[in-house]
Amino acid sequence: MRFKRTFLGLLLGLSVGLAYAHEDPVLDWNEIAFRTLDELPPPIQMRFGAIVQLAVFEAVNSVDGTYESFVGIAHAPSGASAPAAAVGAAHRVLRSYFPDRAAEYDAEREKWLVRIPDGPGRQAGLAAGEAAAIAVMTSRENDGSEKNESYLPGSADPGQWQPTVGCPPTGGVFLHWREVKPFVIRRVKSFRSPPPPALGSPRYARAYAEVKEKGARDSTHRPADRTRVAKFYEVFGDAALWNPIARQLAVEARQTPAENAHTLALMNIALHDLTVALVETKYHYHLWRPETAIPAGGTDGNSRTEPDASYQPLIPTPCHPSYPSGHAATTGVAREVLERIFGDRDHRIVVTHPSMPGVKFEYATLEEVADDIDDARVYGGIHFPFDQSAGREQGRRVGAFVWRAAFEPAKRCSHDR
Repeated sequence: MRFKRTFLGLLLGLSVGLAYAHEDPVLDWNEIAFRTLDELPPPIQMRFGAIVQLAVFEAVNSVDGTYESFVGIAHAPSGASAPAAAVGAAHRVLRSYFPDRAAEYDAEREKWLVRIPDGPGRQAGLAAGEAAAIAVMTSRENDGSEKNESYLPGSADPGQWQPTVGCPPTGGVFLHWREVKPFVIRRVKSFRSPPPPALGSPRYARAYAEVKEKGARDSTHRPADRTRVAKFYEVFGDAALWNPIARQLAVEARQTPAENAHTLALMNIALHDLTVALVETKYHYHLWRPETAIPAGGTDGNSRTEPDASYQPLIPTPCHPSYPSGHAATTGVAREVLERIFGDRDHRIVVTHPSMPGVKFEYATLEEVADDIDDARVYGGIHFPFDQSAGREQGRRVGAFVWRAAFEPAKRCSHDR
């Protein structure tokens, strides 16, 4: 794996992402939403993130009219306020799903309403936002996410996933997510990753040796820089990482609120649909984790994989199969969408997290972010390198499909031109 020059030392009091002027309700309410969603497990985080951002897009688009409605809502009345529509949509979704935080959301709503001139336009915008939120939430009822299924392995054969330290007695988590209804993709299995390397192959042996050497808790081959990266990206990732990055890029590009609504809806829908395909792949192959594989290296039929009974990874292993990597896949899908909008060069992306005060990473390209995330999982000892490459490719494929298929330009009559 590559060394990165991203660790910049100690800074004080930073939260995720760059500070930016709160002039855009779309970006502001995305930040408000992820104060809540950052606390949730990744698949659930992805679902609510997609619902919030699709509702905001539908609300703003009902005023703007650039795209066909994804859920079939009507145009807002003439003169409706797009900022009010964005506020109304985000507020309604968040208040509906997280009623225990209603006072927080109500206070944020009031902060925004004093900035929008009172009158029929504001009221029409709020009503459009409410209508968009209800339509999107209704479209996601009975989507399969309400189930709670787990996975227990049918055998202890070499290569088969086994529960790792910290797993609940019920086994692998989020098995049911493979059957959750996507937003855009229809044939989830068509996005399944190809099989992982055979246990007896040289490629598997090379990957095994790399994570064994660099990912062990007591490794002497892991630079301090990579230890910091692994521990940093242990605490968060997925939608909670990529939404702040998207906000930074949107501010940098000086996008309009309507453009930001489109960008955030695309990325969060893609993250959601990728998660469905990812979980389907994980539980199709159910490949063991390094935490299981390395102590059992003498049983895999590969003479190159010397076992180490004392192996423990640097960071805790998530409770689901190894292949492909979830962090790599969500990085691939977000990167695919964002690069198509903003390009991959000459950015200033700052990533921090409140749980690790004083640590800041800075990047000039999205590829650099992806490289650090790949390193974090291998140097963290919880993924093989081929998990990372497969996840990245799966994410790219889903991102490209969602980009093409999600939103159609509005069909305008001749008298509208």
